[in-house]
Amino acid sequence: MYSVVRETRYDPDRLTHASSELDEFQRLHAAQPGYEGNVVVDTTDGRRITLTLWASEAYSTAARLALEPAVRRLLTPLMAAPSRIIGVGPVVTADVTRNR
Repeated sequence: MYSVVRETRYDPDRLTHASSELDEFQRLHAAQPGYEGNVVVDTTDGRRITLTLWASEAYSTAARLALEPAVRRLLTPLMAAPSRIIGVGPVVTADVTRNR
């Protein structure tokens, strides 16, 4: 498994009214081949830290290229600054569970 950790700073006012854009992007994101899930932490100041899990680095790279138009259309207008990759690499351990 491969991971990408990203920090995104959103304009808090725009973010308040952007649930449809965020939902649409998440649907597109989750539909990408090799997508294995993501964890988004909202720090409540407009900043979100996202950990996205992929089956491999190749899937991650392909998804980034495929999703660029959707990022520009749906997310960039909401951002206060460009997103920043904090780190990428193979997952060493993962024990996240979700109650269903």
